[in-house]
Parts: sequence; C-alpha cells; structure tokens
Amino acid sequence: MNWHAIRAIYLFEMTRTFRTIWQSVVSPVLSTSLYFVVFGTAIGSRIDEVEGVSYGAFIVPGLIMLSAITQSISNGSFGIYFPKFVGTIYEVLSAPVNFIEIVIGYVGAAATKALMIGVIILITAHFFVDLRIEHPFAMIAFLLLTCLSFALFGFIIGIWAKNFEQLQLVPLLVVTPLVFLGGSFYSISMLPPAWQTVTLFNPVVYLVSGFRWSFFGVADVALGWSLLAILGFTCLCLTVIWWIFRTGWRIKT
Repeated sequence: MNWHAIRAIYLFEMTRTFRTIWQSVVSPVLSTSLYFVVFGTAIGSRIDEVEGVSYGAFIVPGLIMLSAITQSISNGSFGIYFPKFVGTIYEVLSAPVNFIEIVIGYVGAAATKALMIGVIILITAHFFVDLRIEHPFAMIAFLLLTCLSFALFGFIIGIWAKNFEQLQLVPLLVVTPLVFLGGSFYSISMLPPAWQTVTLFNPVVYLVSGFRWSFFGVADVALGWSLLAILGFTCLCLTVIWWIFRTGWRIKT
C-alpha cells in the first residue's frame, strides 16, 4: 500500500477545504442553524413531543444526517470530477498508484469533511436544545458509515458526470428529496398507514431511524434493518467503483 500517495491526495483535498472554509464549513453549519430556528422554535413551539422526545431535539439526528449525506456527496463528487475536468486525473492514473489508494485518498478526505461538519452541527445543537445521546458508540458508527458510504456514492457521481450540471443533478433531484421525505423532521408513525408503507421503500428512512435510535433509543424501523441498509449500500458503492476502475468507464476516455 502506497501510503505516501494516499497521504498526498488526502492532504491536497483537505487543504482545498481550508482554503474555502466559509463555503466548505461555515455555510452548511449556518444553513443548518436556520433549520433549528425555523423548525425547532417556530414549529417546535406547536408540537410538544414526538415519541416522548421534544420536537427540537427529535429533529437533531435528521439535520445531522441531512448535512452529512449532502456534504459527503458534494465533496466526494467534486473531488474526483475536478481532476477529470482539468485533465490532471491522467497524472494520477499514470503514477504508481492503484485504484484502491486513489479511492482511499479522495473518499477519505470527503468523508472527513462531512464528519467534521456533522460534529460541528452536533455541538451547535446543544445551544438550541437539551440533547442526550443514549448510545454514543452506535451514533459514531452510524455517522462514520454514512459519511463513508455517501462519499463513495459521490465519487461515483463525479466519475459519471460529464459537466457541472450533471454533477448537481442526482444530489438535488434525487438525494435531497429522499432525505427530506425520509423522516428527518418527523416520525413515519405520524403518517397514514398507506404512506408509512410507501415510505419504507425510501432507503434514507433506515439511516435516519438508526441514527435517531442512537440518540434517544426510539426508531421507526428495527435497528438490524438500519445496519443492513447502510452496510449493503456501502458494499454496493464499493462494487461499482471496483467495476469502474476495472473497465476504465468514463475515467480513461
């Protein structure tokens, strides 16, 4: 394993983040803080509790998951797309670096950025609501797996995209609606039975449910299904990336 190459790619991506700190870190944290103000204060004042948890605290895991997913995809996709766009990807491909080391460097940096933002939002949440974490190790595991899996997914999008419009297409039109409809701001038990059944086909439901369980011990779906969903998605993304580098699809042409 060429750790020098991994470190070089990782540090380059992290350095780019700190050069654009306002756009990369401050902006998403401020946007999420507005959700706390609007949903936690305005709407929360009209909703006492959801499954025994104050509404302001109940939405915290959903907001963290929303930011972690969107930032993982954004950083993962742009990190690999930009070298393709400017042509420097060929320098990486011609270097004595295999695809595993390339993926670890780019995806590791994207996941680190998303994890960093998730932790900052978690700390920020304590200024707005009284928050408890019943299963801290499970919370860390879910957050790490979410950042990693969606950074892998973003890496795939970055390779697939032919222009900046395609780069934003899947996150805006597919992922963001799924997150908003995945129980981030409500419990699916509040929906009519028919819609509860439909919602269970949304994979994000299982991620948000498992992450919320780590905070409050309550979940919309069984914890085992949440773990199976996130592990299955991670394995699927790894398989697709392996196939991309094996065939050179949209990366060598």
